[in-house]
Amino acid sequence: MRVLAAAARRAETGAVVHNLTAGQPSTPAPRPVLDAARRALDSHVLGYTETPGILPLREAIAGHYARWYGLAVDPAEVVVTTGSSGAFLLAFLSAFDAGDRVGLVRPGYPAYRNILQALGCEVVDLPCGPETRYQPTVEMLDGLGLAGLVLASPANPTGTMVQPAELAALATACAQRGIRLISDEIYHGITYSGEQSCSWATDRSGFVINSFSKYFSMTGWRLGWMLVPADLLDPVDALAGNLAICPPAPAQYAAVSAFDAYAECDGHVVRYAENRRILLDGLADLGITRTAPADGAFYVYADVSQLTDDSQAFCADLLARTGVATAPGVDFDPVDGASFLRMSFAGSTDTVRGALDALAGHLGRRRW
Repeated sequence: MRVLAAAARRAETGAVVHNLTAGQPSTPAPRPVLDAARRALDSHVLGYTETPGILPLREAIAGHYARWYGLAVDPAEVVVTTGSSGAFLLAFLSAFDAGDRVGLVRPGYPAYRNILQALGCEVVDLPCGPETRYQPTVEMLDGLGLAGLVLASPANPTGTMVQPAELAALATACAQRGIRLISDEIYHGITYSGEQSCSWATDRSGFVINSFSKYFSMTGWRLGWMLVPADLLDPVDALAGNLAICPPAPAQYAAVSAFDAYAECDGHVVRYAENRRILLDGLADLGITRTAPADGAFYVYADVSQLTDDSQAFCADLLARTGVATAPGVDFDPVDGASFLRMSFAGSTDTVRGALDALAGHLGRRRW
């Protein structure tokens, strides 16, 4: 977030910024959503809704699981939340007590760690590298006394995915060991290789977290959802009612129409795929070849140890000298992230090309 703020200050001066930092689409919400939002403003009071969300939206989400995964989900098992961030907070509060040990992949999304630590949970690092494609294995779960495991596929910052058989094995292993699985699936729909699957296809004792932010280009609408295991539906409802009363009402009424916009959203994924190709090829031309397999999402996580052992200082200097904004690896891996960068290709193709040209000039190399 400091890099984003610094990039904004630079842009305010009129200087060029090639922003590869933001983990959000550069496109507006889908047209059906915008139209539904206008109708909602004209036709609804927009007061409090039911705590788990309006029934038409929960029914639409359940229908999404039938269409995409062939899964029968009861709308009563769906809880709409204030972004996926609200879903993680509710999942962690309902499933874990202070002192519980929860496994996190490292590198991983920093908010998992920060929220768990704020709640008094003990974070147990699961160091993951190229040998496991930056994803956990069943063997990593043994002997750690875990109460929970947070799994992201596709993952932030690496973009790597757990294939269906591997996800099924992890979900089964967690259920057998009494480990509550929290499956972060917010980048589903944004994939380039492999096959996405839902953890509930195997076991429903854990949570599934998703969001309208990424595939549906609705980050600022602050709307997510979760599939909640039966034994925690009442605790989640009670917690949600006390913490937020309900998710944002205008966003809920609008999001019912998001599931009419698959074709529009898939068009964005085509652009992401082209940006991904350009970025990976361009980095390789510059000698940056050790990158995590970007199966999905819109990130490249690159080993730049040949350039720096202080990714935070490197990012600050890169922005100041060239206008290229990237995220330092230490945000995602406080142990080994000092020699990594995360680059987002969610923006325009011109932004990606401009960043590569500026980076080439900074490194004193020609990009072919």
